[in-house]
Formats: sequence, C-alpha cells, structure tokens
Amino acid sequence: MGISAIEVKQLRDKTGAGFMDCKSALAEANGDVEQAITILRKRGIAKAEKRSGRSTSEGVVGSYIHMGGKVGVLVEVGCESDFVARTDEFQQLVREIAMHIAAANPQVVTRDEVSEADVEREKIIFRAQFENSNKPADVVEKIVEGKMNSYYQQVVLLDQPSIRDPKTSVQDLVTAAIAKMGENITISRFARFKIGESDS
Repeated sequence: MGISAIEVKQLRDKTGAGFMDCKSALAEANGDVEQAITILRKRGIAKAEKRSGRSTSEGVVGSYIHMGGKVGVLVEVGCESDFVARTDEFQQLVREIAMHIAAANPQVVTRDEVSEADVEREKIIFRAQFENSNKPADVVEKIVEGKMNSYYQQVVLLDQPSIRDPKTSVQDLVTAAIAKMGENITISRFARFKIGESDS
C-alpha cells in the first residue's frame, strides 16, 4: 500500500523520528500508526543498546527551579560530543529530566544505586504481608518481585514513569533521545533541594 506524505508527517510529529524511518515503519505496519510507533520504539531501543557502551565525557549540568523558588534541581547529563551537548534537543531533554526530578523526587539514578540494606528491608516487609496467607513460596516471591518493581518506580529515576506521559519511563525518554541524536546519553547524578528539607 502507498504511504502518503501526510501520514509520514503525522508519525514524525508523534515520534520525532526521521522521514525515511517513519515511511518504512508505516509500510511495515500497513499504515497502522500505533503499530508503526511500536516498530520505531523497538528500532530505537536496538540502536540505543548498540551505543550504550560508548563513553559520555561531554554533556551539561542542567538546572531547574520550581515556581516560587521552593524546589531546585541540578542534574548532570552526559553525551559523546560537545556538538550534541549544545543542540536544542539535548538541552530540552536535560530540562525535561530536571523538571521530572523536581516533581517526582527520585532518590537514585539506577537500581544498582539502591543499597542492599534498603532492598532487603523492602523484601522483608512485603514477605511479612503474606506470612499467614497459605500461598506457596514461589507465588509469594513473584508477588514480592512485582512489589519491588513498584518500589523501584518510586525511588529510581530511570524506572519512574514520566511526569508528562505515565506510559513512558524516564529510561524510555533517554533511549528515544539516543536513537534520535545518534549518541550515547547517560544521567550521571543529580541533586534535589527543597526548602525546609535536610539530608539527615
């Protein structure tokens, strides 16, 4: 079936992908826009995985101050070249991440940064909820695993649903940016400050 330029433009507007990528995804999906979006996301993830090992020694420290100056965020986002770091798209991504941190208050960037003590404490609490339930141990462990995923979505930045689109995680935003900009992108660290809160 023929794919019209209007259909391609609509898909580009929704995904930000290139013209030829959108055209081929629509052709593969027989004109189904939702399916084409899924195809583009899968391709983006594949591209991003290939780039994930590359060094990100360039980048920027972005900031965001919430209205009224009550909450402030600094976030370091890395990429491979100074050229990409200076683009509007990259700057927009950094701002989006900083705004997300201000609103969602994550504790760490990745799951690896959650302490073993915290993970074990949560698992003990979740298992205790099923102590007298007579559920088989393997069923309880699966439930605990699901609850741990929910826990990670609360505290881990990359696992959190985006404040703009709950169906998209922060990791999805980064992955899409990697596919679009053609460079590896990493969130190195962040600091969130709120008036009246201390580290202790």
